[in-house]
Amino acid sequence: QLQLVESGGGLVQPGGSLRLSCAASGFTLDYYAIGWFRQAPGKEREGVSCISRSGGSTKYADSVKVRFTISRDNARNTVYLQMNSLKPEDTAVYYCAAVLTTVQGLCIMISRPYESGYWGQGTQVTVSS
Repeated sequence: QLQLVESGGGLVQPGGSLRLSCAASGFTLDYYAIGWFRQAPGKEREGVSCISRSGGSTKYADSVKVRFTISRDNARNTVYLQMNSLKPEDTAVYYCAAVLTTVQGLCIMISRPYESGYWGQGTQVTVSS
């Protein structure tokens, strides 16, 4: 009943774009910091981006800076990850996670703190020609 659902993944050619969505059901995201993570085959899960409660603070992994943009629409209870100029090394399962926080500007891009929060089921992104 309380869940995050990712969508928007798929197969795209190098240089293409995808927009991932993370929609909350059963709870309101207003008081949650959000992180996007990804896990490629044979690799550990890594942080991609994060966004604070009101969207005022964002962070990006060096590998995706400029190319990716995180945003949120609290009125729609949804967080987005716009991915442009995609590369084969972006291929991974992408997850969103939400953690309750009283700190308005908190932006967390490591997975451990989200273990007490909510995780989506993941959406596959494949970048290949």
